[in-house]
Amino acid sequence: MADADPRQPATGTTELHRLFEAQHLASGRDPPADLKLRLNRLDRLAALVRANGHRFADAISDDFGVRARIETELMELVPTLGAIRYARRNLAKWIKPERRPVSINFQPGKAWVRHEPLGVIGIISPWNYPLQLALSPLVDALAAGNRALLKPSELTPAFAELLKQVVAEHFAEDEVAVVTGGVDVGRAFSSLPFDHLLFTGSTAVGRQVYRAAAENLVPVTLELGGKSPVILCDDYPVPKAARSIAFGKFLNAGQTCIAPDYVLVPRHQAEPLADALLAEVRRSYPTVAGNPDYSGVISKRHRDRLVDAIEAARSAGAKVLTHGEVEAESSGKVPPTIVLDAPEETILASEEIFGPVLPIVPYDTLDDAIAFVNGRDRPLALYCFTKNEGRQRQVLDRTVSGGVTLNGTLLHIAQESLPFGGVGASGIGAYHGKEGFKRFSHARAVHKVGAWNAFEKLGPPWGKFARRVAQAMLKRG
Repeated sequence: MADADPRQPATGTTELHRLFEAQHLASGRDPPADLKLRLNRLDRLAALVRANGHRFADAISDDFGVRARIETELMELVPTLGAIRYARRNLAKWIKPERRPVSINFQPGKAWVRHEPLGVIGIISPWNYPLQLALSPLVDALAAGNRALLKPSELTPAFAELLKQVVAEHFAEDEVAVVTGGVDVGRAFSSLPFDHLLFTGSTAVGRQVYRAAAENLVPVTLELGGKSPVILCDDYPVPKAARSIAFGKFLNAGQTCIAPDYVLVPRHQAEPLADALLAEVRRSYPTVAGNPDYSGVISKRHRDRLVDAIEAARSAGAKVLTHGEVEAESSGKVPPTIVLDAPEETILASEEIFGPVLPIVPYDTLDDAIAFVNGRDRPLALYCFTKNEGRQRQVLDRTVSGGVTLNGTLLHIAQESLPFGGVGASGIGAYHGKEGFKRFSHARAVHKVGAWNAFEKLGPPWGKFARRVAQAMLKRG
């Protein structure tokens, strides 16, 4: 499985600019999309997903070497259709102007906010969930009345080409279009003067996208990553926690931006948790190499990075527990691996893992665990397992992360009523549902002067009456 398919026809920069100009001109020429048109576009997107779900699953599995159809259905198709359904159900409320109060100083008068389309939205999506992370922000962009240009990852060429084809079948190119290609196309894409640019991917590439967008003063939403921690408290049953942690970590072979990156566990529970996690792995994935339920790692470069990190931790004295290591060597997969006591200087302890390797870090007090999390960049997700509401509040009050699931993993991203986004090094801005609608809208302030304008009657030239009114206003303030 190569990093990219050289046979895939990349979109040339001339075609890229032509598509952008077509959308940009249409955005200025045509009336803003009304509710009927927005709903129609969402309906077409839903039809696209439903009609091609099996083809998307096959293409994604080809790109990964293997990925279970049901993983694509549950983690990509279902959330995308759920986002469309949520937007359709709420869009009529979202687009209504929001009345705002008017100060007595400016009465009579009215004030309101109109949420208007920004124009053309650029969406750069990653390879790990190529459909959901391309189409979920597209749902929000279309709900807000925009046009959109999509750039999928070059590491999923079969999916990218299929997406380009089916989008062209359901949308005019000046509504939604897809461009394909590698780093050069991605660089040119991020340099376009979009009205908003959303990027999902690594922090390193996110910085490059941010710099390119800044040249045109393009506002950005960056969904990055980082080391998302799990804090396991001693009141929560270890076997129950292990099941949730293993599910969130080893789904898609750990290639999930909000997958647990490491587990902080009371010192006396470190070994029992490792054993429980290994038991869950064996139950979920009896075999690895030939198991169609266990995903491949996207490329040889990523596999080599993970294998090297595991060996570096082992050489540094860490205890490594692996399920199916020998049989997985030639299968394009990295087996589920649990690491105890990885030294701080190793990659597993210092960098986002993005694969099926889970370090366990013991702690002595909950304060120590919180300090450990706060000593690192703010993560995209945080997970806490405790039945004690006081401890839940303590963790929530004293840590910062993009989102949180309590007593589970991953599930906050599945709630369309909740914003999804990072903070600090894990991202800028949030979308999903109403927050996504607002993210891709311009909140335009409108004030309508009433039958008379008392404020203007004060002057100039400024006289005694104006000074008395000003003094009265200052006293009220």
